[in-house]
Amino acid sequence: QLSDQQKMSESPLSQFREVYLPPALHPLNKTLVKGGKWKDVDSTQEKRRSFLHDFCKKYNSRKKLQTHLVRLVSRIYVEDRHKVLYCEVPKAGCSNWKRVLMVLNGLAASAHNISHDDVHYGKHLRKLDSYDLKGIHTRLQTYTKTIFVRDPMERLVSAFRDKFEHPNTYYHPVFGKAIIKKYRHNASEEALKTGSGVKFKEFIQYLLDSHRPVGMDIHWEQVSKLCYPCLINYDFIGKFETLEEDANYFLQLVGAPAELKFPKFKDRHSSDERTSAEVVRQYLKGLSKEERQLTYDFYYLDYLMFNYTSP
Repeated sequence: QLSDQQKMSESPLSQFREVYLPPALHPLNKTLVKGGKWKDVDSTQEKRRSFLHDFCKKYNSRKKLQTHLVRLVSRIYVEDRHKVLYCEVPKAGCSNWKRVLMVLNGLAASAHNISHDDVHYGKHLRKLDSYDLKGIHTRLQTYTKTIFVRDPMERLVSAFRDKFEHPNTYYHPVFGKAIIKKYRHNASEEALKTGSGVKFKEFIQYLLDSHRPVGMDIHWEQVSKLCYPCLINYDFIGKFETLEEDANYFLQLVGAPAELKFPKFKDRHSSDERTSAEVVRQYLKGLSKEERQLTYDFYYLDYLMFNYTSP
């Protein structure tokens, strides 16, 4: 049994055996930070940075990087005025982060007046892969790079609730129909036609299926594959669990206007209870022990890299 568990633990790590170790950690430039109230946040930040760096050092070898650079940076947003690179992790405060980037960039006066559609479909912000190779390299080396992450199970359940428990003109017909068709025996014609009403257990069956009927999606893709934290040396690691204080400290670091604070509001379905550890427990109850273990294994690297406690 032990050797089986070891095999399970080792397989996700093998993808990192072909990559090039990230360069040494640069000290954060704290010259713009005002006041002494950030001491605890800063101390936590340094621990997270060195933890991730040590993790990557331990599991990486000195072989050359196999993944193409442009793919590595395809989820990274650029804010040139304050020299910020932000890697988007959906369901970890990304809508409000994009609002903040728009304000920093002079595209909006306040984060509170920007609609959800404007944030996600407005094409106001540039991504790093839209620059030429020299532009990408220069920004990676000189800009402050940040990533905000979340407990993997909470992020997963939050994505499921958002995309499948509310009307959705994309996720129901594209993902819902395919999931119901493959994993629900005796599905009704109505369910097959609309793709609405996907159950969490069916969603997990899709997630764990190596022959998925539809592809992966950024809302439940592993952070290790969205932002490549062992290849890109993130200067700042924020967590959804301490979102506000982390974000406001980061804004100080990059010299944001003093009046700009990270917005507190919930972007969508604001009347819904936030996805908490207790909410996650209720959803996981409906899975078998094996499904729970395999879901954890799926996010194994994310748990390890960002020092989250296994559920």
